Amino acid sequence: MARKIGSRYTANQILGRGSAGTVWLGEGPEGPVAIKLLREDLASDQELVGRFVQERTALLGLDHPNVVSVRDLVVDGNDLALVMDLVRGTDLRTRLDRERRLAPAAAVAIVADVADGLAAAHAAGVVHRDVKPENVLLDMQGPLGPGGSHPALLTDFGVAKLIDSPRRTRATKIIGTPDYLAPEIVEGLPPRAAVDIYALATVLYELLAGFTPFGGGHPGAVLRRHVTETVVPLPGIPDELWQLLVQCLAKAPASRLRASELGARLRELLPLVAGMPPLDVDEPDTEPTEESETTAGEAAAPVRERVRRGAVPLVPGAKPADSNRDTHTSMRVPAPDELAGGARGTARVPRAAGAPRPGSARHRAVTRRRRVVLGTAAAVLVAAAGVGTWLATSGDDAGATPQDSKHSAPASP
Repeated sequence: MARKIGSRYTANQILGRGSAGTVWLGEGPEGPVAIKLLREDLASDQELVGRFVQERTALLGLDHPNVVSVRDLVVDGNDLALVMDLVRGTDLRTRLDRERRLAPAAAVAIVADVADGLAAAHAAGVVHRDVKPENVLLDMQGPLGPGGSHPALLTDFGVAKLIDSPRRTRATKIIGTPDYLAPEIVEGLPPRAAVDIYALATVLYELLAGFTPFGGGHPGAVLRRHVTETVVPLPGIPDELWQLLVQCLAKAPASRLRASELGARLRELLPLVAGMPPLDVDEPDTEPTEESETTAGEAAAPVRERVRRGAVPLVPGAKPADSNRDTHTSMRVPAPDELAGGARGTARVPRAAGAPRPGSARHRAVTRRRRVVLGTAAAVLVAAAGVGTWLATSGDDAGATPQDSKHSAPASP
């Protein structure tokens, strides 16, 4: 059912739903648009509306080929909406769901595009704060690039900052998507441009491996890994690309590259990865585990199979779906003693195909089975030794008289 958004736009069809609102296919004075209508509880927050208006100039000023442009911001009664360009294509999460992982050339080209878009945003003083595959759109009408990649555009600028208002969150809360949060956010520091570089490097790792370097399990465990664990090497990629990843996943924000540097370095590496097939590494275990990891004071929760669903697309023809990697998830900031505890070696480790991940439920089950087998074998050996001793003793006693059996002294010749 169509509805008016302000005086200039009409929302005709729902494209998808997300944690911050609903995306509609709409029509404006200049043709088709995507309209992100924020939730009613957000629209009724006068402080947030004020921040929304303050961000208007910065968001409308973002004009770059790798950024989904914000055409207008609408504040009308209970409606609070971002009007954006409509991209004819799909989102990066949908492509990952379909292909599991990308060829290195395609992954590098897509991330280089996003880095260029971030460079323009950072130059304008805008930090995205929620870079992830759901917020990267692929323009299927654009020319094919390296590895068969389509031009990539970053969307949802400003939404995380709008939601993260002082009245809605406290210093003890974190707003963001756990898998892609930079360590400094976990530690309670204000987000700067470097958080987008960390998140984008996490996306590149995920495009190559099929899973994020620190994700999986309870959000508290994910947050802890970002702070305490070192990223595990990916087998099969050039060392130059790996070193670039390591630098951009550095715990210290100052050690990471700027977005413009990252984009340029990635394009320099394209000839090095040209023609390489997708990496042959196993994804993390997805079967249920006995209990999830928790931060101190949090109850253990079952970990079920992680099903990746489509993001909220700004594209026509996509079915409505919610992402399981919730944007703007409110999480407790782990205390220093919790972060100091380490992640107990639970980072996702690339391994040989078919081998269980160390620490996983399947790994523990295999270990238990081996222990049972070894224990059973040992018991059988002990039992066999006991039976043999009994038989030998019985054989010695078979021809003896009761008296002989009571005295062990040998008979005299």
